[in-house]
Amino acid sequence: MTTALATRNHEIALAGPVGSLDAYISAVGAIPVLSKEDEQSLARQLRDEEDLDAARELVMAHLRFVVHIAKGYTGYGLPLNDLIQEGNVGLMKAVKRFDPEYDVRLVSFAVHWIRAEIHEFVLKNWRIVKVATTKAQRKLFFNLRKAKKTLAWLTAAETKAVAEDLGVSEKEVTEMEKRLHSRDAIFDPTPDADDERNFTPAAYLPAPDSDPAKQVEASDFNTDASTRMRAALNILDDRSRRILEERWLSEDKTTLHELADEYGISAERIRQLEVNAIKKLRNAMAV
Repeated sequence: MTTALATRNHEIALAGPVGSLDAYISAVGAIPVLSKEDEQSLARQLRDEEDLDAARELVMAHLRFVVHIAKGYTGYGLPLNDLIQEGNVGLMKAVKRFDPEYDVRLVSFAVHWIRAEIHEFVLKNWRIVKVATTKAQRKLFFNLRKAKKTLAWLTAAETKAVAEDLGVSEKEVTEMEKRLHSRDAIFDPTPDADDERNFTPAAYLPAPDSDPAKQVEASDFNTDASTRMRAALNILDDRSRRILEERWLSEDKTTLHELADEYGISAERIRQLEVNAIKKLRNAMAV
């Protein structure tokens, strides 16, 4: 059939690089629309014979409709080529499930599958934080903009009217409107070398130890512990104090044998002096 031949010619053209999205849109727009008889015949070939060539022709002939539907979702800030790609997935699912015996055109059946795939893509990618998680929120997400006549915030009367029209609560309408008006912020971007200030959300997260009361408490404890340590060291004799300093407070720790050689006593005696000095410190600091 001439329609099938024309579809195959355009399919060959689409198989290679088209150069741009505009070229793709132009190419799919030039593919002839199938007559109802041709569409029914191809659908039966696919259903009864699992003819993949018939499925391919059905898909190719309806790509223009995917582009038309996808353009209606460009207001969400997502690339049109991605929206078209997701819509094409929905089209292929519709072709696979289409039954010609219902005597409806494929485009009427496929539009629901195309929109479902695009809806899912928009909901997953429009925001980092998902804006629509419940059934009511999904309905609001895709209908609130159409219900709003201006870019201004809804009045109380308009909010009530939208809620009644969509079958949701006024609170849900207000909450979704806030989400639609908000914009995502980069959590922790690379700071600008010329800007010493950083006003990203990450800059405002409190540190685990940022509680002023805890900071003062820790500072007071450390100061008190240092004061009591110095006082406790002063009650020791010079030899015991130096042994502790060399064994515990110095970066380059001195060994028991080195101290034993210095004082002319055994390493075991140095260890005993160290143990006794530690006991005296604990008793003094516990007071």
